Amino acid sequence: MGESSLSIEKDVPVPMRDGSVLRADVYRPATPGKYPVILQRTPYNKNLLAGVMLMLDVVRTASEGYAVVIQDTRGRYASDGEFYTFRDDILDGYDSVEWCAAQAWSDGNVGMYGASYVGATQWLAAISTPPHLRAIFPLITASHYHEGWAYQGGAFALGFNASWTLARLAPDTYMRLVRQDTASADRLGQLIGAIDDLRVWFQHLPLKDFPFLDEAAPYFYDWLAHPDDDEYWARWNIESRHSTVRVPACNVGGWYDIFLGGTLRNYLGMREQGATPEARQGQKLVVGPWYHTLPLGNVVGEVDYGFSSHAFVTDLDGLHIKWFDYWLKGKQNGLLEEPPVRIFVMGENAWRTENEWPLARTRYTKYYLHSNGHAKSLRGDGRLSPDPPRTEPADVYVSDPRNPVPTRGGGVTGWPAAMPGGAFDQRAIEERQDVLVYTTPALEQDVEMTGPITLSLYAATSAVDTDFTAKLVDVQPDGYARNLTDGILRGRYRESRAAAKLLTPGEVYEYSIDLWATSNVFKAGHRIRVEIASSNFPRFDRNPQTGEAAAEARWLEPALQHVFHDENRPSHIVLPIIPRGADASR
Repeated sequence: MGESSLSIEKDVPVPMRDGSVLRADVYRPATPGKYPVILQRTPYNKNLLAGVMLMLDVVRTASEGYAVVIQDTRGRYASDGEFYTFRDDILDGYDSVEWCAAQAWSDGNVGMYGASYVGATQWLAAISTPPHLRAIFPLITASHYHEGWAYQGGAFALGFNASWTLARLAPDTYMRLVRQDTASADRLGQLIGAIDDLRVWFQHLPLKDFPFLDEAAPYFYDWLAHPDDDEYWARWNIESRHSTVRVPACNVGGWYDIFLGGTLRNYLGMREQGATPEARQGQKLVVGPWYHTLPLGNVVGEVDYGFSSHAFVTDLDGLHIKWFDYWLKGKQNGLLEEPPVRIFVMGENAWRTENEWPLARTRYTKYYLHSNGHAKSLRGDGRLSPDPPRTEPADVYVSDPRNPVPTRGGGVTGWPAAMPGGAFDQRAIEERQDVLVYTTPALEQDVEMTGPITLSLYAATSAVDTDFTAKLVDVQPDGYARNLTDGILRGRYRESRAAAKLLTPGEVYEYSIDLWATSNVFKAGHRIRVEIASSNFPRFDRNPQTGEAAAEARWLEPALQHVFHDENRPSHIVLPIIPRGADASR
């Protein structure tokens, strides 16, 4: 079917319950009839039909007998109203689904799809339980908009939030304000200039006075004003509402994606708590080596994971159609007979199916930090081993937020010129004196790690608040140090994300740092490495280490950090090792 066989309607009005009108483009077969509907609700402009933003070829999809509806969310592009992140997407999602179901060309079965914020619009609609929503297909998206979107481990995701808001959300809002004569064209020009100078503006203090966004993005300041996981965030906590969701979801994520943790938690939460047997048993999980960019490609940062990992080769379009054929058309295509989990194993660079996540055969193994007190930098004496420590001196370093450890890839997204994401060589970071480096000897055989990863760190600081970060790295025989996954924990949120509690200087605390997950084979001759530091900037905001709320701080102070690894304070990382070869049968 070519475009001439399509019926295309532009800017179709979709009324909401409060009288606001959102607008959608509708693509459907030209042949009269009733078709199942696949809906996308996007803040990124429904007219971007290159397929990159939509994540689905509308011509191919319509040729398979679907009506595809692409809608601008409230306050974006062609739609009326005021845009405020997440706030209206629950009720607007419900109303949009039911509108789709009621159209003369609809058979009443509706699915939703899309990536990132467009994944959020699916989950927010799903928790409102519209009667005609049958299935969703969320890609690279979160499960809670406090932990894992605005914040992680209590630290503000500055690089993402500032660049996403400045470059992707604020320009359209400013253009609206200019047309309404409530903002000047000069103000829009300043915003565009700020995008070009993001590396400079990331350092602005205090963050609560970050310029450029006051008229166009008031939600940015609301995020900063709510660092605790409080009632502001509760209404958008998908994890707490899994038990109300009645539809299956095909969850697609990436090992380097900023929302990997949310993708995994949505899958697990729905498998355990979904409101119906179909919702629980119908969950799927697909995780590639991808980072947060579209299309989901094989080059991730500076590492090529092979063309077999590209979304084009894996035929994500085809997976969408198979998914909706089953749930919207009732085709018995074997969808639920397939293993529910499909993962890309880095290192081997191959796809594999599994029956569960995490893998039932996982051997969670503690690897302990060791040194003679000189683990600072790549050239130190830090060691990583499954042998528990005995009597060892602590490692000591200075954390200075005025000279923070820079972000080098990882699970980030934002303005690529200022903060590229993905896999990169970490050796330049590991040369710093404020980065502790712990490395195993060269491996005698391949070691696979697939699953969740946590680090228990026993540490003390001279400050009343500080951060600790951890990173897992695969070191090649030539020294190339490829980052796999990382995490952060702000000291005041060590016990709870909902209630901050400052530290007592000099007291030793155990910090549990969530590194989310990975799947990687460390090949024979490679080494396993863990990095410990106290900043990862600008991915996360700098902890002022003064006890002030980070968004209000005007001054930054250094702190002396002690990391312990002895018999009574055995700092360690828990690695999900998957038995291979002869070990698999033991």
